[in-house]
Amino acid sequence: MAGHSKWAQIKRKKAANDAKRGKLITKHMRAIAAAARSGGGPDPAGNVQLRNAIEAAKRDDVPTDNIERLLAKLRGEGEGATQYEEIVYEGYAPGGVALLVFALTDNRNRTAGEVRHVFSKHGGSLGASGAVAWQFERKGMIVLPDTGEAAQEAAIEAGAEDLEEADGVLEVYTDPTEVYAVARALEEAGFKPDEVEITMIPQNTAALPAEEAQKVLRMIEALEDLDDVQNVYSNLDLEGVVA
Repeated sequence: MAGHSKWAQIKRKKAANDAKRGKLITKHMRAIAAAARSGGGPDPAGNVQLRNAIEAAKRDDVPTDNIERLLAKLRGEGEGATQYEEIVYEGYAPGGVALLVFALTDNRNRTAGEVRHVFSKHGGSLGASGAVAWQFERKGMIVLPDTGEAAQEAAIEAGAEDLEEADGVLEVYTDPTEVYAVARALEEAGFKPDEVEITMIPQNTAALPAEEAQKVLRMIEALEDLDDVQNVYSNLDLEGVVA
C-alpha cells in the first residue's frame, strides 16, 4: 500500500455530505437503483454490488423505509422508473492532480456538459478514458479508532488485505466486495468502525503549496455538488492542507 493516508479525504467528504443531507440520500438511492439493474438483479442476497450499495446507504443513515420502498419498486421492475448508467470522467486539476469523477446519470449530454464546465471554470482539463485511472486502485477501506494489537489481529482474522496506522486511526484495506462483511466481523469482535467505504486509492500522491491545494479542493467540491456526481477521487496530498 502506498505510504499515505486517505483519512483526511474521508473526513473532508463526510463534512461536506453532512451539510447536504438530502443530496446525499438521493445519491445513495441512485446507486442502489443502478446496482439492482447492473445484472445481478434486485435481490441483495445474489447481488454483491447491490448489497454493498445498501450497506453504504445505511451507514450514512439513509432511512430504511426509503430503501425498502425503492427495492419493492425495483422488484416490480419499476414501471416508468428512471434508468441510470454509470459514467467515469478522468482528467487533471490545476497542478497536475489526477481526478476520477464517478457519475450516475439518466442524461449523458447533461452530465458531460456540467462536468466539463466545472473542469474549465477551475482550470482543469478532461482526459480520455484511461488517462488517469491507471494511477488508482479500487479497494474497500475501514477506519478504526483503535490502533492496538488486538484491533489489528481482529482485522487480519476478519479478512483484511493490508493495514496502515495514520492520524491516530487504523486504516483497514480489503477486497472491494468484502469490505462490509469485514466491517461486520470487526463489529462482532467489539471494534466499531468510524468509516466504511469502497474507494479508489492513489498509488502516488501530488503535493502542492497550500494555496494551490485549496484551489484543487474547491474544484473537487464543485464537482461533488453536481447532482449526477456520486464520488470524486484525487491523488492530492492533503497532509497539512486539511485538518
